[in-house]
Amino acid sequence: MKITKIEKKKRLYLLGLDQDQQLYITEDTIVRFMLSKDKEITAEELTEIQSYAQFSYGKNLALYHLSFKQRTTKEVRDYLTKHEIDETIREQVIDNLLADNWLNDRKYAETFIQSNLLSGDKGAYVLKQKLSQKGIAASILEELLQDTDFSSLAQKAAQKLLKKYENRLPQKALQDKIIQNLINKGFSYSEAKEAFQHLNIEQDEEEQEALLFKELDKQYQKYSRKYQGYELKQRLTQALARKGYDFSDIASALREYF
Repeated sequence: MKITKIEKKKRLYLLGLDQDQQLYITEDTIVRFMLSKDKEITAEELTEIQSYAQFSYGKNLALYHLSFKQRTTKEVRDYLTKHEIDETIREQVIDNLLADNWLNDRKYAETFIQSNLLSGDKGAYVLKQKLSQKGIAASILEELLQDTDFSSLAQKAAQKLLKKYENRLPQKALQDKIIQNLINKGFSYSEAKEAFQHLNIEQDEEEQEALLFKELDKQYQKYSRKYQGYELKQRLTQALARKGYDFSDIASALREYF
């Protein structure tokens, strides 16, 4: 059979044959098989051309996807699947990219973790979850994360939280708030507790007293509609204690309030 035309169509080329056959091929395919108009090819060569064209197209798609940023093997595989690349061709593309180091899940994970240490605020548990979702193997994550010290990052994150909540919460509530936020960010309880202990907290007594009376006013409006006397004081004491205020401070405030 003879090639009747090779016509450029955006990113691909339309290859026409004298038996009214047409197929789309890549520029790499033209170069590899030295294709040109009027060239004679056999049925076996056509099969090779078709197979390589699919592989080349898949690889070009993958490289385009990788041109924007580093990606994991799973992300590239999902992208090729989305573009309906045949499974066999898709895996050939993945193997080729791995061999040429276009894909390297370990390096991806290392970069992700280091970037978080420099400018992020997430602990090991959240990083493990995020990277697992991207297809990074558990064995890689265990090795990298156990060798990473998150103490400085936890302290930095704790300092930011302190600026946010300082003089807005009583001491106990402030501690609980910061530690829980750090745990939510993926730090272990021990890392969160140690980070809190490194904070330099200066509680303003007048500010703390103002906060207590503000909360007392709020709780009084809530409970005074249903309770009076001793029971009202008990309800207020319990409510304020749940907010993190010390019992002695609560008792003193209630004596002054009533």
